[in-house]
Amino acid sequence: MDWTFLSINLVWLVVGVVTVALVHSGWTWWRLKHIPGPFPACITDLHRMSWVPTARAHLILQDAHRKYGEVVRIGPNMVSFSNPEAIPAVYPMRAGIPKGDFYVTLRPYTRSGGALHAVFNTTEEDILKQIKSPIAPLFNLSSTVTFEPLVDEVLQCIHDKFDQEFCVTEQVINMGQWLQFFAFDVMGTMTFSKRYGFLDQGKDVGGMLATIIDFMRTSAPMTQSPFLDRILRKNIIADILRQTFRPTPSLSILSFVAQAIKDKTQKLETEPDKTTPNNYSHTDFLTRYIQLQKGNPNIPAWAPTAWTFSNVIAGSDSVGTIMRTVLFNLLAYPNTMDKLRQELETANPSRPFPRYSEVRDLPYLDACVLEAARVHPPFALPFELIGGNPFVVNRDPNTFGDDAEFWRPERWLEGDSAHKRHLEASMLTFGAGRRVCLGRHVGILEIKKLIPFLILTYDMRLVDKEKFQLENSWFFIQKGFYAQIRKRHE
Repeated sequence: MDWTFLSINLVWLVVGVVTVALVHSGWTWWRLKHIPGPFPACITDLHRMSWVPTARAHLILQDAHRKYGEVVRIGPNMVSFSNPEAIPAVYPMRAGIPKGDFYVTLRPYTRSGGALHAVFNTTEEDILKQIKSPIAPLFNLSSTVTFEPLVDEVLQCIHDKFDQEFCVTEQVINMGQWLQFFAFDVMGTMTFSKRYGFLDQGKDVGGMLATIIDFMRTSAPMTQSPFLDRILRKNIIADILRQTFRPTPSLSILSFVAQAIKDKTQKLETEPDKTTPNNYSHTDFLTRYIQLQKGNPNIPAWAPTAWTFSNVIAGSDSVGTIMRTVLFNLLAYPNTMDKLRQELETANPSRPFPRYSEVRDLPYLDACVLEAARVHPPFALPFELIGGNPFVVNRDPNTFGDDAEFWRPERWLEGDSAHKRHLEASMLTFGAGRRVCLGRHVGILEIKKLIPFLILTYDMRLVDKEKFQLENSWFFIQKGFYAQIRKRHE
């Protein structure tokens, strides 16, 4: 064997690879060189990836915008904007700028099925149309209110727990955790017609919450460097090694979803549901998903799995974030609590569980929910090749005022209805354009049912508000929300 020949060719191979890498780096730097930003961002995504372990990527990005302006280069091929006026151009109602590979990293992966597309994480327009159009009617406002009796079932559970345990002892409770339990049990009831059992048992049943948090924490770094995701996670070799030593969180959730679909399908075969796609009554999401897929040959067989996976992952944590933000700030700013309680008492809705129709349009309640969604959106990592971070965009001082960093629900009531619509259109909490969050009406229903119930039924006192902390792991993880609670007597 001619080792000299091999050595020379190896040298030329290395030279070629280095040359291509340098040319590519030079090209990517050159074509966006007019956009300001930190120098490392011009040549590598690893700079942005390094923000993630700090759990404060949203604050680092916000500081970058303060330093460099409304448009900042945060990667070789990634640009962030902070001005809400750019939202219609970046997130149009029709197909526009392609979604970045950020979302590809959020697809659960199995060796047999590959990466699972869902409405949120797919970047392919044909797949999006195939799996979004059939379920969009399930999430409109008129369909959402059909779930109200299911929400009331879970409200009764938290009502019993608070009355029988916490009001009697007035002990300090982890209020943030109980609100999260409520959000998950509501989504469990809506999706599977049964609670996960978090409220009943007062704990993370089956480790599902921990599994979802683990999924977020392991996915967050990969979202900022999708190339590493393909090497380290989305291939057969990596998957074999990972499952041998430590099963992935997404696989655990997929297994749970697969079993739930199997059980529901068997039940529907033995006890046919009498509802139809035009008359859902009080059926759960999973029943509706299975019916839709069976009735439409154009819907892929894996669609119910994707839809249900999204319910489990995103359908509860995002709602829980806004719930905690509303209640924490109401307790931290008693004047806003007093205003909301007065509005609710004047409206005099049904007790103990107000009807959604009775509270949906209350101005100050609406302002509090919008302000919570603005102040702490559930997601806070850079998303697109060009995009806006909800945490940053929602705090634009030119749009929301010089006090945009702070909780002030009154900002939503200052001006006419057109001004309020403008503020709503300037937020990215639920996305925008044709990619707006399908489940936003479901989340608002839960929040506007829970918050009035709590305020009219209980007196609550915030305990050591300095313990309240945020961790940015793609989803915001909120910790340290403790309170005392006692029954109100009118």
